[in-house]
Amino acid sequence: MKRSEINEIMAEADAFIRSFGFVLPPFAYWTPAEMQARRTEIDGIVSGRLGWDITDYGQGKYDELGLFLFTLRNGRLSDLQRGGGMCYAEKLLISKKNQLSPMHRHYLKAEDIINRGGATLAIELFGSAPDGSFDETVGGTVFCDGIARDFAPGEVLTFAPGESVTLMPGDWHAFWGEGGDVLIGEVSTVNDDETDNWFREPIGRFAEIDEDVEPTHLLVSDYARRLG
Repeated sequence: MKRSEINEIMAEADAFIRSFGFVLPPFAYWTPAEMQARRTEIDGIVSGRLGWDITDYGQGKYDELGLFLFTLRNGRLSDLQRGGGMCYAEKLLISKKNQLSPMHRHYLKAEDIINRGGATLAIELFGSAPDGSFDETVGGTVFCDGIARDFAPGEVLTFAPGESVTLMPGDWHAFWGEGGDVLIGEVSTVNDDETDNWFREPIGRFAEIDEDVEPTHLLVSDYARRLG
């Protein structure tokens, strides 16, 4: 992806989020220079990988295969492993009309996926084989706003604004906006995008970036290189 495209997506996403009454935290609007100047006080942001995350999964076709995310808060894996402390995370996502977030599952993370506003959220679901791998013949059960719902393998569940689904580790899922763009809330256990994503197809989690302009704001994938 071109950095200029990423800058434009950030501006559009901010306006879309605000249209539903949500406002991103102050650090979302810091420039790269401001983040560098405040490096000694923002370790919680950097280590938790809070902030902007825009991906085309390394495929170069964002409008068809991609996702916008902003991580608002993220706990510590050490707390999750010991069973106490900050064991939770929260994100805002935008799934554009017919923009696929590809089939994947998580090893550890349980998550509530909530339609916060916009169009219909469509989620395709499969269960797992005994070893956790993808199996197109396996269905399962999820909870939709606290009510158990069985799904057949490959069934697509749809969620209007206000509706949600709870996905457990091992629930294979892909999703997209149906009929328009969707603002999605994600409330989960600790998020680790480096090791906790298992994609059905071998694709990348983060975008390869063509630095055609300077970044308006840093992505979480920029932190290691630009902030250390």
